[in-house]
Amino acid sequence: MSGDTAFRFVQFELPWAPGPPAGRYVVREHLGEPPGHVIVVKEISATERRRPRRRPRTEDPNPPPREVPVWRVTVIDATPLAGNDAAADWLRRADHDALVHDAMVRLGRVLHLHRVAARDPASRDLASAQALAVRVGYGAGEQVADAAWEAAVTLPPAREAKGARAATLRPQERLAALLGGRDAALACEELTLRARSDLDAGREREAALQLQMALRAARAELQPWRDAGDLSTRLAELDELQDDADAAATRALESGLERSQAEAVEHALKRLEAALRARTVEALR
Repeated sequence: MSGDTAFRFVQFELPWAPGPPAGRYVVREHLGEPPGHVIVVKEISATERRRPRRRPRTEDPNPPPREVPVWRVTVIDATPLAGNDAAADWLRRADHDALVHDAMVRLGRVLHLHRVAARDPASRDLASAQALAVRVGYGAGEQVADAAWEAAVTLPPAREAKGARAATLRPQERLAALLGGRDAALACEELTLRARSDLDAGREREAALQLQMALRAARAELQPWRDAGDLSTRLAELDELQDDADAAATRALESGLERSQAEAVEHALKRLEAALRARTVEALR
């Protein structure tokens, strides 16, 4: 990337190491094509790293909190803009939310591939709401490659949606029920969460495989609540969706999904999530 041209970027500041070590990662959509994006991972507030003690030691009462490093992860569009005037006009007119969403999908792919390459199941996916700061901007080649910029805007935190407070109270109520033994976490709930994580990150094949098992598990695990509320109707709907989920999973084992199958996975996952929410409401009555 030349320093005489401007490059667009979306940047996330994180309170943890994202997975891939610090460095520059060139991303191509297909072999032989020019780079589409460059991902720059940089630690910007490294604290003193001491060797761990070989023996336990006694801590003073009320020790101060330890400082943590902050990491900047910058998703750079490798297609240059024609000078700063064009870049400034782009930044002024850009759909910032759409750019952040696209960058998050691209970054999620990199984190997924790192997890596979490192064989590290603890490596996590990322949501923009978890970032300390989210920026959209532009700069010269070496600027953005060093996680800096010529001009940028920091996006405000997402506004709390109407009724969000009520929505956040229900998970607290559910957690209390789970910890107190008044409710149980179902295997299908974890499988559904994994399917949603894969689908949101653009991993349609993995989502299809997770959904197949999540549906099968849900149809069995929700049986004790069949007579509660409208669960019998919801279970009948899940029964009807299983064939489409099985077909999508079979295709996923062979190749990518057709658009109609990807849409079927999205639809079935939404209906499964709705059924699990309904089960939770009945369990907490």
